[in-house]
Amino acid sequence: MRRGDSAVDVQGDPGVPDCRNGWAYLAWLVRCQPWRGVAGAVLASVWMVLLAVSPYLLSKAVDEGLEPGDTAALVGWTAALTVVGAANAWVSIMRHRTMTRLRMDAYFRTIKVTVAQAVRLGDALPRRTGTGEVVTIGVGDVHTIAQALTVIGPGVGSVVVYVFVAGLLLAVSPLLAAVVLLGMPVVGVLVGPLMARLRGAEGEYRERQGMLTARIGDLAGGLRVLNGLGGKSLFADGFRRDSGRLREQGYRVGSSASWLQSLGVGLPRLFLAVVTWLAVREAVQGKLTVGELVSVYGYVAVLVGPVAFLVDMGYQLSRGVVAADRVVRLLRLEPDPDTGTAEAPAEPSALHDPASGVRVPPGRLTALVGARPAELTALVDRLGRLGPTDVSWGGVRLDAIPLAQVRARILVADNEADLFAGPLREVVGGRRDPGPAELRAAVRAAAADDIVQGLAAGLDAPVTAQGRSLSGGQRQRVRLVRALLADPEVLLAVEPTSALDAHTEAAVAERLRAARAGRTTLVTTTSPLVLDHADTVLYLVDGKVSATGRHRELLEREPGYRELVARDAEDAEDAEDAEDAEDSEDAEEVVR
Repeated sequence: MRRGDSAVDVQGDPGVPDCRNGWAYLAWLVRCQPWRGVAGAVLASVWMVLLAVSPYLLSKAVDEGLEPGDTAALVGWTAALTVVGAANAWVSIMRHRTMTRLRMDAYFRTIKVTVAQAVRLGDALPRRTGTGEVVTIGVGDVHTIAQALTVIGPGVGSVVVYVFVAGLLLAVSPLLAAVVLLGMPVVGVLVGPLMARLRGAEGEYRERQGMLTARIGDLAGGLRVLNGLGGKSLFADGFRRDSGRLREQGYRVGSSASWLQSLGVGLPRLFLAVVTWLAVREAVQGKLTVGELVSVYGYVAVLVGPVAFLVDMGYQLSRGVVAADRVVRLLRLEPDPDTGTAEAPAEPSALHDPASGVRVPPGRLTALVGARPAELTALVDRLGRLGPTDVSWGGVRLDAIPLAQVRARILVADNEADLFAGPLREVVGGRRDPGPAELRAAVRAAAADDIVQGLAAGLDAPVTAQGRSLSGGQRQRVRLVRALLADPEVLLAVEPTSALDAHTEAAVAERLRAARAGRTTLVTTTSPLVLDHADTVLYLVDGKVSATGRHRELLEREPGYRELVARDAEDAEDAEDAEDAEDSEDAEEVVR
């Protein structure tokens, strides 16, 4: 397919969006495809004008052929009517095709600029906006924006045919022409306040929807923790209240929208009735012929569609501007400034966090142990420069080094990191195209052999978004395979084995050490199986290093460490039993 034949060049640059406001963004989408916009407006105008020409031809057939009994004239005007109808059918097809391409271009262009912005923001995205906001944009707003561009086709065509019909009526009856010309301002006066109310209600509804979507994500991610703490019912009650408020706001939006749509259907028909009544009166008085009466009815019947289009255009534009405003807010966000000018250490060097006293020596496997996972996660974020940090790397402040150099050599592997949809080979390969030997080595190191063997197509088997087709333990091992294939100089892994059974965890702990031999590796864990393979264990209390040593040494001389690790071993057994039960339920569900 040639580039010009496609609705949008999915591989091309979407351009630089106009982010002043929602109106400016919609205008930018139109400017990105000017010829298609012009073609859509012209085709829609021709389509509607030809619809209005049909009553004129019908009136001629009545007045010049049917009424005087002139068969030749009747046949001639009937043939003309047939030709116009056939031509208009073709114009309608082309109009619909053009407008579909225009909407699809706007749809995919918006997706591309929002995805590009999400990638540009990187790890700053969660701190700049909520997950619900991004989900709402991706699920609903892009579609609403595309629909708003209907104004270019039927919207412009409605205005053109409205003026055209008024001109035709002027030749028949000045009174009827005046009524038609004054009808649209009356419709605008009646509909305008409703549009303003709808836009306000729609904006508030979208805001609440984004917040509630984020709440759903948080609840889904922490449901087991909430259940264990006895807080599930508390959060469920809060979610029920919030969803009730959203429902009430949705009713207000629906009320305004229903009135607007009712007026869009009812006013044109009332308009038709008024003009028809006036036309019949003039026909009775002998001011209009039978053919002219037929044409007037046809003209006004044709106007029912354009008037409804214009009302719907206002409705779609109102919603489109609200959606575009949300997209613009996302596009205005800026990533964390990268002012680094210092060079990263040329050789593998130690990472040092002065706030906690943690020092990660190069070329060794280091484990972080603490009773508060949030503190460990925050520490790893500082070591990986996922936020403000005063960590030094080989004596150089990490935030003084260009971010590109940091990302090229230091990798934070979160156990909840996103998994994209696609073949397993691509999911774990990332930007690289690893060879068969690399893949086999990484899969074995992560003890993921059974995952590959259990899939019918092996590494070519498709994986759904976020790995929903895999169990929790399988997803964790897939993430570990991906991290190992990236082969960073410094790997910072957050709880890489927390969802694994004891047997698999022992295999991962042993193989991870061998796979990362000579490379700097840091893991946060309280698993004795992993800790026993670490070169150095750092025990943190209240966010600071309290003790350092080998696992067995700390077991002997640190009661708090011994209690924490022993408790984790008991929790691991409970978690393994729960996972086995969950896997059984999943298997039963598949069977059902």
